[in-house]
Amino acid sequence: MSYKILYVEDEPFLSRIVSDGLKASGYDVHLIADGKKALSAFETIQPDICVLDIMLPSKDGYTIAEEIRLLDHQVPIIFLSAKSLTEDVVKGFKTGGNDYLKKPFSMEELLVRIEALLYRFSGAPQQKTEEKETLYHFGTCTLDTVQQTLVTSSGKHTLSFKESALLEMLIRRKNDILERQEALLKIWNDDSYYNTRSMDVFMTHIRKLLKDEPGIQILSIRSVGYKLIC
Repeated sequence: MSYKILYVEDEPFLSRIVSDGLKASGYDVHLIADGKKALSAFETIQPDICVLDIMLPSKDGYTIAEEIRLLDHQVPIIFLSAKSLTEDVVKGFKTGGNDYLKKPFSMEELLVRIEALLYRFSGAPQQKTEEKETLYHFGTCTLDTVQQTLVTSSGKHTLSFKESALLEMLIRRKNDILERQEALLKIWNDDSYYNTRSMDVFMTHIRKLLKDEPGIQILSIRSVGYKLIC
């Protein structure tokens, strides 16, 4: 199942780039360009998360968030805005926002924030089985899949949901091969080229966090997948 995103943005070039990036990451994106149409779209779509620009024609993002909160107290809301003053950010949270991302922003940062909010508010596959292991010790490191944290010799690091899930799969298959297609289908629900590139980005970050850990190495098995040596 794909998470549904209500994305409200009137700038054509930015909305196309962000929409394409979200879709490539497996989300079901519903783009609305006019703030006046956002609430009716919310009622029809019933999204899992809302991504709202603030400066919109007809009705601004703050007002949309307030209206959404009258209908739904739980759905997570992220504001995207070039307005960066402290009072703008504070207003975003006071009108019902859960996060505020200042423009310009990277697609990777937006994806990480969306994943974190969905994990907190909508639940994730990890939470459905109470008996499932949540703490993994490998070498001198510890992965906590509930808190999405990795403890290494250099300290505690916060992971995105997909990074945490990917590292968990590597640990469960340590010293054996984790096939790329298996990881893509389980975490991204799709093994497209774009999701493959996305996984490569997350894997690069995981490698960076583990590069100084003795006895731990992530190998790339050409055309097959990865292997965590521990």
